[in-house]
Amino acid sequence: MSGLFVVRQPVYTRTQHVFGYKIAFQSFVEDETDAAANEAKEVLDAIIEIGFDNLVGPRHALIAMPRALLSKGDALPLPKDRTIIELHDYDEVDETLLSTVTSLVNKGYLLALADFVLKDPMSPLLEFAQIVKLRVEAMDERQLSRQVRALKRFEHLKLLAAGVQTQEKYAFCRELGMNYFEGNFFACPKRIKRKRLAANKLVIVQLLAALQQPKVLVPQLEALISKDVALSYKLLRYINSAFFGLPRPVESIQRAIVFLGTDAIQKWATLLALARFDEKPSELMVTAVVRARMCELLASELGEGDEDVAFTAGLLSVLDALLDLPMNEVVKLLTLSDKLNRALLRGEGRAGEVLYSVLSYEAQQWNSVVLTGLSPEFIKDAYVQSLSWAGDACRMLTVE
Repeated sequence: MSGLFVVRQPVYTRTQHVFGYKIAFQSFVEDETDAAANEAKEVLDAIIEIGFDNLVGPRHALIAMPRALLSKGDALPLPKDRTIIELHDYDEVDETLLSTVTSLVNKGYLLALADFVLKDPMSPLLEFAQIVKLRVEAMDERQLSRQVRALKRFEHLKLLAAGVQTQEKYAFCRELGMNYFEGNFFACPKRIKRKRLAANKLVIVQLLAALQQPKVLVPQLEALISKDVALSYKLLRYINSAFFGLPRPVESIQRAIVFLGTDAIQKWATLLALARFDEKPSELMVTAVVRARMCELLASELGEGDEDVAFTAGLLSVLDALLDLPMNEVVKLLTLSDKLNRALLRGEGRAGEVLYSVLSYEAQQWNSVVLTGLSPEFIKDAYVQSLSWAGDACRMLTVE
């Protein structure tokens, strides 16, 4: 088993569809051997162990590779037409590097120049690259504009804005004509001045608030869901899908509650309600479900009975981005249990500790991914399992 954390981050097109995922690795095992050679072997082992499609599905993968790994181009266990090799170490462009890059591109791999700053328009690597990544937070608007204008002269290049942390920065990079966008901007609320929520969002919030009633009785939950015809239909279709694999069909909300329990029905109805925020990128729902499932797995392993609370905390953690409101204002709109309030606002309680670790893992803040009693290997495996599980769960959301 590899001693690496692995995490993916979506790369968006100009229409906010997912083009691919940036894949990042970080060792959690100290090794006295040669660092570069060991890193190359560990990355290869991790990709083989996890599986390329489990990491990115049918999309592209952007993977940073050290020179020690580039030289293994003939043996890379990666589909050539969907692998974008990120080259970082290119300050010294020697004949060995040019030969390696030429060989990889001729084999069909795509090349991205990461953290690029155009100094020499005759840079030989620009001939081989398909994508140039600009680290946007490292430049002010004037510098970034100059770089984009200069690189636009190379018509074969696509420009990727890396490290986009706000909706405002995304909008600026998009106006400059950049093609792809990588960063946490999609999971951050926009700064919008307004007095009230739009009517369509208010309806969803009211439904979410009703679904979060603690210790709700079966007749109350049945009545709440049944009066929303669309929700009832989608929930029954979802529960009867292959994803759940029930031995026989469930034909009513009451039977579904009796069969699965109130906690399970509340969390699945919450997921379907969140999916109604359809003006946001669909990847935000994938993020919510990955967080929810990973929170649930970690809480279950810790064994204190907070799995359902942790799952719901993971789901609701994207509400600030969905509503374009700070989380402290979001929770005021909902009637949440004390455990959920503490988890979402302050990272307190078992569910809060788990959610904080999951968010830290997602943000690659590895030193904060600490849960007493859980090994780094288990946490990494929980993330990988959650990617696959969330992919299946979210595919069912789109089935009519």
